[in-house]
Amino acid sequence: MKKISAVMWGLVLIAVGVVLGGNALGWFNVDLFFKGWWTLFIIVPCTIGLITDIKEWLGNLIGIIVGVCLLLACQDVISFSSLWKLLLPAIIVLIGISIIVKSLFSQKFDKAVEKLNEKFNKDDESGAVFSGINIDLSGKEFKGKNVSAVFGGLKLDLRDAKIKEDVIINATAIFGGVDILVPENVVVETKSNSFFGGVSNKKKRTSKAKAPTVYVNGTAMFGGIEVK
Repeated sequence: MKKISAVMWGLVLIAVGVVLGGNALGWFNVDLFFKGWWTLFIIVPCTIGLITDIKEWLGNLIGIIVGVCLLLACQDVISFSSLWKLLLPAIIVLIGISIIVKSLFSQKFDKAVEKLNEKFNKDDESGAVFSGINIDLSGKEFKGKNVSAVFGGLKLDLRDAKIKEDVIINATAIFGGVDILVPENVVVETKSNSFFGGVSNKKKRTSKAKAPTVYVNGTAMFGGIEVK
């Protein structure tokens, strides 16, 4: 998906370059600075995100709707007063749909998370608040952990940790970021409860049979959680 995202951003830049060049040569006259042109900085990234990261469809779809509505208001298609009246109900409806969809398709994940949360020590928690923390568990047995980053950054390095069975990581990022580095011989399953943020799983699938699974239960609000 990273390659697809790069290609799409490349195509966007090529299109902008062609328009600028064509305008300069007099081939055509396209006004890039039309009314509400700035809304493209919302619409384009969210559209690319919706295509390349379907797991984070809710935040990206809300971004597209907000951007399109602002563009229509700038173009005087709808009034700004009507925009604010309709936007909030639309977002609430989308969040409701998201809750229903996630509840239908994440039952297996939720059962695994619930079972694993009962096993590990809930006091094993680390957080970064207005700061940065690096946690290296090399050589140690890992059985699960709660991590959070609030206006800060946290890195959990498990590359050389001993993971003998399925484990759970409950990760929260609020205006911050959490990076989780995992060994090659594990499987990673993620779930995202996010609003203008998300959980990104960049871990390559392992070829090892019966590999333990690292479940990442992520919550992100204007933040990001990345597994690699």
